[in-house]
Amino acid sequence: MWVVAERGLSGLTHRAVAAAAEVPVGSTTYHFKTLDDLLEAALHEASRRNVEQLRDWVLALPGDVDFAAEWAELVSRQIDEAHRATVAEYDLYVAALHHPHLRSASADWDEALVGIFASRTDGLTGRMLAALFCGYVLQGSLADPAPSRSQVLAVARRAIEGPGAG
Repeated sequence: MWVVAERGLSGLTHRAVAAAAEVPVGSTTYHFKTLDDLLEAALHEASRRNVEQLRDWVLALPGDVDFAAEWAELVSRQIDEAHRATVAEYDLYVAALHHPHLRSASADWDEALVGIFASRTDGLTGRMLAALFCGYVLQGSLADPAPSRSQVLAVARRAIEGPGAG
C-alpha cells in the first residue's frame, strides 16, 4: 500500500514493491505473477488495515460517548492526519472500477464499514454512516478547504438523530 501512497497506482510495479520491501525483484514476481496480482494484494491489505483500525476505534469508545461527535472527529482525522494513507486507500478502492475482479473486495470493505458503524447505531444508520464516511473522506481529501468539523458533525447528527437534529 505504501508504494501506492508514494507513487500512485501507476507506480505500482514489481520493481517498486521489491525496492520498498528491500527484496530482490524475483521475490515479488514469484509471489505476484502479474501487476493485477500486486494490485489485488495491495487492495486487500489496505482494506484489512483500515477495517482493523476502525474496529479498534469503535471498540475503544465508551458506551455513553457522543457517537456523532466521535464520528465527525474520525472523518476529520482521515482527511487531515491520515491524508497520505487515505489517498492510497481510495486509489486502491476505486481501482475496482477498471478491474472487475476487484469489485468483491471493494464491496466487502464497504460491508465491513457498515458493520462497524451499525455496531453503535442500527443497520440502516450504519449503512448511511458508511456511505457518508466514504463520501466525506473522499471529498474532503480533494477539497480546499476540506469540510469543517462542524459541517461534518451537523451531517452526522442528522444521520444519527434524524431531522430534528443539529
